[in-house]
Parts: sequence; C-alpha cells; structure tokens
Amino acid sequence: MKRTNLDLQSIKEKIKQLKGEDVKLSINRGRKKIDIVSAKIKDIYPSVFTITIDGSLQTFSYFDIMCGNVVVLS
Repeated sequence: MKRTNLDLQSIKEKIKQLKGEDVKLSINRGRKKIDIVSAKIKDIYPSVFTITIDGSLQTFSYFDIMCGNVVVLS
C-alpha cells in the first residue's frame, strides 16, 4: 500500500473542489491492472465519491486515494 502525505480531511476538500470537472484518474484494479481514464466527479458523500466514465457510474472511497489505489493525475 502506497500512502500519500495528505490526511483524510484534506483529500475530501480537494475532491470537493474538483466536483463537476473533468479529471484524469489512474485506477489500480489489482493484479497489475492499472486503468487511466478521463472521468467527471459527479457526487460527493461523507465516505465515498462517485465518478462517471463513459456514462457508467463508479464509486470510490477517499481511503482509495489515501492508499494510492486511485490517483488524480489532472
């Protein structure tokens, strides 16, 4: 597990600032599968956030960013 230098509250604030914008994400799907996708951050909830990729909705937790499983590239 790769940890970032950010705490959970600052990660939530950064995601809240990016809501509604197009972002590029690197998603570690496990077993050496890493997807780089263009997505839009749709909704923000207390423990998770949702993104849309080509019309499909996916949910990630803020802990995924803290661990490095999801990386916001832009």
